[in-house]
Amino acid sequence: AEMLLLGTFYTESTVAGRTRLKQVGGPALGGYQMEPATHDDIWENWLVYHQAAKTAIEGLMTAQRPLEQLVTNLAYATAMCRIHYRRVPHPLPSASDYAGLAKYWKLWYNSHLGAGVEAHFTKTLYMVGE
Repeated sequence: AEMLLLGTFYTESTVAGRTRLKQVGGPALGGYQMEPATHDDIWENWLVYHQAAKTAIEGLMTAQRPLEQLVTNLAYATAMCRIHYRRVPHPLPSASDYAGLAKYWKLWYNSHLGAGVEAHFTKTLYMVGE
């Protein structure tokens, strides 16, 4: 999961060599570029049924509104991204399977509608993994 989160963060947030915390021309927020609808769905349809995870997430929060914390609270944003992947009903690829992690990210996070490219994700993991 760690390699998947690292790849997601660097692939989603880096545009033309710059880290973006707000999507250019879109609603996504934070280093993981999570959309508000996804964030809210995690709270409304997953955390309410997983009390231990909810309590852990609440322990990471500050006084800001939850959605704002995707930009300002890296621990919260990382936990929300991990929960997003946790909801996927398929097992994670191994940490060393960079191509598999890229496909997993594209399918379950960026989606076929997203502008992200698996090759960029894979290249990012090779840089991070060294």
